[in-house]
Amino acid sequence: MVFLLILLAIILIIAFTSIKIVKQSEVYIIERLGKFYKVADAGLTIIIPFFDRVRSVVSLKQQTMDIPPQGVITKDNVTITIDTVVFYQITDPAKAVYEIQSLKKGIEYLAITTIRDIIGKMDLDETFSSRDSINDRLRVVLDEATDRWGCKIDRVEIKDITPPADIRDAMEKEMNAERNKRALILESEAQRQSAITIAEGKKQAAILEADADKEAKIRRAVGEAQAIREVAEAKAKEIQLVYDAMKKADPTDTLVQLKSLEALEEVAKGDANKVFIPFEATSALSSLGAIKEVMTDDKKKTKNSDE
Repeated sequence: MVFLLILLAIILIIAFTSIKIVKQSEVYIIERLGKFYKVADAGLTIIIPFFDRVRSVVSLKQQTMDIPPQGVITKDNVTITIDTVVFYQITDPAKAVYEIQSLKKGIEYLAITTIRDIIGKMDLDETFSSRDSINDRLRVVLDEATDRWGCKIDRVEIKDITPPADIRDAMEKEMNAERNKRALILESEAQRQSAITIAEGKKQAAILEADADKEAKIRRAVGEAQAIREVAEAKAKEIQLVYDAMKKADPTDTLVQLKSLEALEEVAKGDANKVFIPFEATSALSSLGAIKEVMTDDKKKTKNSDE
């Protein structure tokens, strides 16, 4: 009875050590008699006790490794601290176990030396403006180096770049000065644009005002010319009517001379300094003088006879 119990216990131990349940996204590296035997995938795996053993459990998930902050000297001799994180995934579990003593240590040391090499060829300003370029170069170098270890580097990200305190102060002052400079430039540009707009507005207003004044003068001149034309036409019509009336009346020469004298009187009332009398008018004046003398002599004769 005791023997059966001992045998049952041995069978249970052998079964427990022989049956292995591999989880999803993991593999077992199994050795037989100290030599690599196989890679056990997810599921049920049976090994031979005392001959086979599980050398390592390898995760196939994407893993992250935080690289400790490293002091790096730039090309312009400035010491900065860089904090980096690496994203990697094991593609060949056997190589990851047998090709390197510690995969994580290998990736860490390789990342540190690569960062120092890349940053050492760059200026301080370039390190801040070229993070994407640095990340890509790190990823390519690490991926090529870790390929023989059965590992693939998916991404490398620089979390932080920390310059010394005095450099930070200088950079902040430079940034403030640059901001003030841009503000002054924008303000002066706004003032210049405003002055240009105002000048352009004044110019347009002056042009419109000149055009309006010109149009007004033209309209006044046209109006005055039209008025003069209408007056001249009216006078012409009036003269034509008088002429027609006189022509129908068949005036004598004496009447014509009297009308000429009346016209001459109207002309003499004008503002002109000199009056030009037509020759025909002088004849009329001579006739009137003769008539006046006759009438004067008649008056004298009549007066003498009365006495």
